[in-house]
Amino acid sequence: MDKLRFQSFGSGSSGNCYYIGNSDYGFLIDAGIGIRTVKKYLKNIGLNFENILGVFITHDHLDHIRALGPLERKLNLPVFSTQKILRAIDENYYRENHANSPTRNIIEKNETICIRDFSFTAFHVSHDATDNVGYTVEYKKKKFTFATDLGCIGTEALSHLKEADYLVLEANYDEQMLKNGSYPEHLKRRISSSTGHLSNDQTGLFLSENFNNKIKNIFLCHLSKENNSRELALNIVSNYLENKNISVGVDVKLDALERLVPSNLYEF
Repeated sequence: MDKLRFQSFGSGSSGNCYYIGNSDYGFLIDAGIGIRTVKKYLKNIGLNFENILGVFITHDHLDHIRALGPLERKLNLPVFSTQKILRAIDENYYRENHANSPTRNIIEKNETICIRDFSFTAFHVSHDATDNVGYTVEYKKKKFTFATDLGCIGTEALSHLKEADYLVLEANYDEQMLKNGSYPEHLKRRISSSTGHLSNDQTGLFLSENFNNKIKNIFLCHLSKENNSRELALNIVSNYLENKNISVGVDVKLDALERLVPSNLYEF
């Protein structure tokens, strides 16, 4: 059986892009880093753009769509997202309408679409873009769920996160670092709001209260450069889990994705 493969190409405000697939083909979740960089990272795992069957977009903030134009218009890669997200990308960034483009594929939240051996289900998350989704990707009965930008975990997201075998979940900021940091007050309020981002403590508390034996790997994503660190995020989330007698490294594997460089290539 061909294994499920995952690699983060970049995770954070400088650009977000993830590969999910197998050794023959796969998909990108978001397109926030340059296509030359993506091409290099794909080559490192034995793939090229011809092996990419689609790009799934979570929302229309620039750090998630910066390279979407070249991927779509130069390479003709199929793009999947909700109608609101795709329309906002056209209006705010492209300044032209691509609604009838053959590369465009409108998806609905909570409706599953199948592409070869993979299925994708978009679900609502709480963030301050035009529209916002996470994705559950299923491959050979393995569920891999992405929730990369959200200020709180609502009922819809909760149901997907609790069913995941593998989970990419935001741990954006440390609450004390944000509170005592140099950001203006309006930005601090935006980040910590229910339509902003999750803190290390919020993510750790959620994981500790909703952990089940199904989940095997947790990847903390979208860590802030100014208000967090990998060591701090891992330490805080680990403490929440350990306090509920969930042994990190034994009961579940925990990692924090780097902002600017690729993660390890994971095979499941």
